[in-house]
Amino acid sequence: MERTLIVCIGNDLVADDGIGHEIYRRLNKRSLPERVRLRLLGVGGMDLLDELDGEELLIVVDAVQFGARPGSVHLLDWESIPTQEIRPVSGHGIGVKEALQVCRKLYPEKAAGRVFLVGIEGQCFDRVGAGLTPEVLDALPDAVEKIIGLLS
Repeated sequence: MERTLIVCIGNDLVADDGIGHEIYRRLNKRSLPERVRLRLLGVGGMDLLDELDGEELLIVVDAVQFGARPGSVHLLDWESIPTQEIRPVSGHGIGVKEALQVCRKLYPEKAAGRVFLVGIEGQCFDRVGAGLTPEVLDALPDAVEKIIGLLS
């Protein structure tokens, strides 16, 4: 089994921004392989660099807004992850892809060999204290299974 880092981005303060937090909770209850590290980041961007340690596989989990139906689960490899200029991957400042590009330039020894984004299409990012929307809640089991599938 390759060394793997799963980074879930988001917090449970603002509706669908809590996607990463909830996926983290669900994965934390599972028995993950020994070579898998699971981390939760309240915000992504450059904070992601502090978590990287030269893993062979990096799985980033976050809420996305790609224009698909709310609750859609996207599984994107490195080449398919949009850049910030096209459409933001995250509302946390610098996008996931940009942060990883910086890592590859400045800290190549920390950069992951393979990178995947598991993005769940959110719809509500402006209601403080609101929980996840029903469409997102329904999508969480599929997202978790996609993550587990990447580990095998």
